[in-house]
Amino acid sequence: MMAQMQGFGRRYIKAFLKGFFVAVPVTVTFLDKVACIARVEGVSMQPSLNPGGKQVSDVVLLNHWSIRNYEVQRGDIVSLVSPRNPEQKIIKRVIALEGDIIKTISYKTKYVKVPNGHIWVEGDHRGHSFDSNAFGPVSLGLLHARATHILWPPERWQKLPPKLPPERQPLQKE
Repeated sequence: MMAQMQGFGRRYIKAFLKGFFVAVPVTVTFLDKVACIARVEGVSMQPSLNPGGKQVSDVVLLNHWSIRNYEVQRGDIVSLVSPRNPEQKIIKRVIALEGDIIKTISYKTKYVKVPNGHIWVEGDHRGHSFDSNAFGPVSLGLLHARATHILWPPERWQKLPPKLPPERQPLQKE
């Protein structure tokens, strides 16, 4: 009886380890290449995200797969590596694409033509956002993911469609 229990224990541990060594790489690959979730902090994207301020943070689904070819459109909410702090990810709305001419809000020049391989991003809460008006056009290589849905809190479950504020339309689209 004792020998049977030891055999069962070994089989159980062996099966567990096999599953573990398959599940971990699959999970890591999925989270890195397909999608993950993230908590949105701060007020820069109000009222679209975190409308309640600091009381409740929205949790969003970030789709990595949808931007694998750097295909974004005006109005998308994207996660990107901060141009000023590579350790930090920020979430902003795409306002203009490469070739577009945009009227800036507080950038060093009044008008900017977005260079090839770049986008112009802004937070929805003007004056409370560290965005392209502070650091200029952003390289597409800094894109991390597209925010596609709000997952938490439950009363805010929704898809995040591309939405460009009418007053932030590019002056000239390429």
